[in-house]
Amino acid sequence: MASIAESPTRPTHIPAELVRDFNLYDIPGSAEDVQAAYAAIQQANPDIFWTPHNGGHWVATRGEDIIAMQRDYQHFSHKHIVLPPMPDGAPRQIPLEMDPPEHARYRRPLMQSLMPAIVAELESTVRTVAIEAIECVLPNGECEFIEDFAKVLPIHVFLELVDLPIADKAILLPLAEDSVRGSTAEIRMRAHQDMGRYLLDKVRERRENPGSDLLSKLVNVDLGDGRISEKEAVEYSTLVLFGGLDTVAGMIGFIARFLAMNPGHRRQLVERLDDDAFLKHAIEEMIRRHGLANTSRVIVEDFQYKGVNFHAGDRILPANLWVGMDDRLNENPLVVDFNREKPVHAAFGNGAHACPGAVLARREIRIFLQEWLSRIPDFHIKPGTKPILATGMVNGVLRLDLIWS
Repeated sequence: MASIAESPTRPTHIPAELVRDFNLYDIPGSAEDVQAAYAAIQQANPDIFWTPHNGGHWVATRGEDIIAMQRDYQHFSHKHIVLPPMPDGAPRQIPLEMDPPEHARYRRPLMQSLMPAIVAELESTVRTVAIEAIECVLPNGECEFIEDFAKVLPIHVFLELVDLPIADKAILLPLAEDSVRGSTAEIRMRAHQDMGRYLLDKVRERRENPGSDLLSKLVNVDLGDGRISEKEAVEYSTLVLFGGLDTVAGMIGFIARFLAMNPGHRRQLVERLDDDAFLKHAIEEMIRRHGLANTSRVIVEDFQYKGVNFHAGDRILPANLWVGMDDRLNENPLVVDFNREKPVHAAFGNGAHACPGAVLARREIRIFLQEWLSRIPDFHIKPGTKPILATGMVNGVLRLDLIWS
C-alpha cells in the first residue's frame, strides 16, 4: 500500500493515509459477484478515500454520503461524469453533464416521454417482444441469455420509442458496450463519435419533419430562448440512446443470474407471480442487491466534508450500488430477502439527476419475470460455463448460459 500512498499523482492536499488501491475497472472478486466485491471494498476502507487510478479521484462508499452528494450539485457538480476523464474538447453528455437550473430545460421532454401513463401504453409492446423472445428459445432447452433475451427486450422497446429500425441494433449495441464499459477515454470517445455520425442524418430529418417519437422531441427541445442547436441535439440523442440500450439489459442479466443460482427465491416468485404487491417489492429488493450504474462528480469549491478536505476540481465517485450494499442502511445487505421491510438503494440515482427511465426499467423487469417464469420456472447456469461479469461506469453481465428441461 505504501507504493500507492506515495503515488506521484497524489495531490499535496490528500493525506497518504486516505490513499487506497481501487480501480473500478479491476475490482478483486468482481468476476464472481460484482456487488459483493464492491461490498468488500466498502467494509475494508475508510468511508471516503482517494485512489490514483483512472486519473486520480476520491471514492465515497457509504450510503448516507453518496445520497447527500447526489443531491448536492452545488458542491458536487455533474459536469464530468466518467472516469478516467474524457479528453479535453469532448462533447458534453446532455443533459447528464449539466447542473440545475440549466439541466431542467433539457431534461423536461425526456421526463414527459417516460411518465408512468406513457410507459403504461408501451406495456403490450414490451410483453409481446418478451413473449416472442422466450418462445423462440424455449424449445431449445438452453440459451445465451444476454444476447437471446436481456438485450432483445430493451432494445426493441427503446428503438420503438425513438422510431429507429430494429435492424440497426447490430450497429448500436457494440457502440453502447464501448461507451459504458470502455476501459479508456479513447474507446469511449470513439464510441460517442461513431454514435454521433450514425445519428446526424436522423437528427436533421427529425428537425425538419418532427414526428411524435421521443427522438423528435429531444432534437427539437425549446430552451426558452430558441431551439436546441443541431450539435447539442446530436449529443443529447447520443446519450439517451446509450442509456436506453444498455442499463436495463444489465439489470435483467444480473437478476436472471441470481435466480438461476437461487432456486428458493425463484420458487417464491413463481408461486406469487400474480401478486402485484409482492412482485413489486421483490423487484425493488433485487434492484437493491444488483446496482450497476455509477457516475462521478467534480468538486465545485474548496470545502471540508466530514473531516475530508476537498479542493475545487477534485473528482469523486459516489457509486450508486454502495447504497444498496451498505450494512448501515440494509441489514445483511448481501442477502436477498423478499420480505425485507424497506430496501434502501440508489440504483436510479437521486435528486435532479435521478434516472428518468426508472419507471420503464421497472416495467420491463416485471414483464420479464412474469413471462419468463411462467414458461421457464426452473432453470440453471449451464454446466461447464461461468457467467462473465464486467465492472466499469456501468457494471454488467456479458455472457450468461442458461439451461432448463
